[in-house]
Amino acid sequence: MLITHAIVATLGTHPRIIEDGAILIRGREIAAIDTSAALLATYPGEPTLDAGGQLAMPAPLCGHTHFYGAFARGWAYPGPAAESFGEILERLWWRLDKQLTPEDVRYSALVCLADAIRHGTTTLIDHHASPNAIPGSLDSIAEAVVESGVRACLAYEVTDRDGVDRARAGIAENVRFLRRLQDTPHPQLAASFGLHASLTLSDATLAEAVAAAAGAAADGGSGFHIHAAEGIEDVRDSLAKSGKRTIARLKEAGILGPRTIVAHAVHVDEHEMDLLAQTATWVTHQPRSNMNNAVGLTQVEQLLAHGVKVALGNDGFSNNMMAEMKTAYLAHKLVQRDPRAMPADLVFRLAYDANAALARMFWPDQRLGELTPGAVADIILLDYEPTTPLTAGNLPWHVIFGYEASAITTTISAGRILMQDRHLLTLDEEAITARSRALAAHLWSRASA
Repeated sequence: MLITHAIVATLGTHPRIIEDGAILIRGREIAAIDTSAALLATYPGEPTLDAGGQLAMPAPLCGHTHFYGAFARGWAYPGPAAESFGEILERLWWRLDKQLTPEDVRYSALVCLADAIRHGTTTLIDHHASPNAIPGSLDSIAEAVVESGVRACLAYEVTDRDGVDRARAGIAENVRFLRRLQDTPHPQLAASFGLHASLTLSDATLAEAVAAAAGAAADGGSGFHIHAAEGIEDVRDSLAKSGKRTIARLKEAGILGPRTIVAHAVHVDEHEMDLLAQTATWVTHQPRSNMNNAVGLTQVEQLLAHGVKVALGNDGFSNNMMAEMKTAYLAHKLVQRDPRAMPADLVFRLAYDANAALARMFWPDQRLGELTPGAVADIILLDYEPTTPLTAGNLPWHVIFGYEASAITTTISAGRILMQDRHLLTLDEEAITARSRALAAHLWSRASA
């Protein structure tokens, strides 16, 4: 396929804006990028998709999300509003996840996948929980991911809050899914080893998870995906358990490392930042979630200054990563009372460069986050007519101030069109929405009892 007559924003190491540009796709990858005139002359008769002057960009990526949380939208849990992050966990999330059935797991994933396609997000790293529907839950999500056409890295969040048996069932689910993908790889799927958070994990369970992960991964290094130091409760719990702050406790337990994702890391000191840097551990930043839970805001620029790798996620908010980018741009300025904080080009580096590097930990043969020959053809088209000059240098500010994700008309993942002219092609959004609405109503009734 040849996409023609687009304003092509390549991003990548040497970003360019190509007016009236074209992108040649061969199979899953981009084969050539040039002007429309040049590629039409070189490849006459090639099937074409006329972009009609739309902006073509790499598809967004998400470094940390929760498909299982889809049914929380609009639910008023019983009792007064939560006054702390700990109460939010206990009264909302831990009440909801216990009610998830296998069908709920599938449809909450489908809801989020449809949302991702509509917002152009084609790579997601998920963190799942369903304490009463653990065995096979990752297979159910994987089936939905493959059906959708996007790619996702999956993990089950192990926790002690539901007892030893369920903690071990969570460990077993991670091990089983890791081995499944080693035996039968799939280009849309990857796996990590999920853990909930330090505050719900004993030393014994951490040790059991580390041993299981080492045994499950062919190279002995699956890495982990865990929340850490999101709320101050996590720090206090870690100090009470071990005399160490959260990151130091996880380091001692063998959790940190170059394939591990630490979500949030809001309440970390400089020593912990150094530990994250020394172990090459990834941190993902979720500003909308941090603001919603009133836990504070990840010190992104300080983490980067210490050499920590920081990417951008959404923590189960909508898969509109442009909204996450805009929030990151604004929130840090407000918190720091400094208009220089978190400039748009830095936000772009987190959202594209860092997220693409994180994704390559799980899909090492897939180059993402850029439109260049040899990169995977993950492309979005946006109905955006810049009213001021658009350059490779000022593109991040156009994204922040100029357009919304609703401008996305077409989503392509690995050369496959998932949405065209705002119509989803791989998922029946109407049927998914109708069934999810019915399932959510039943879940709310059970969770409110």
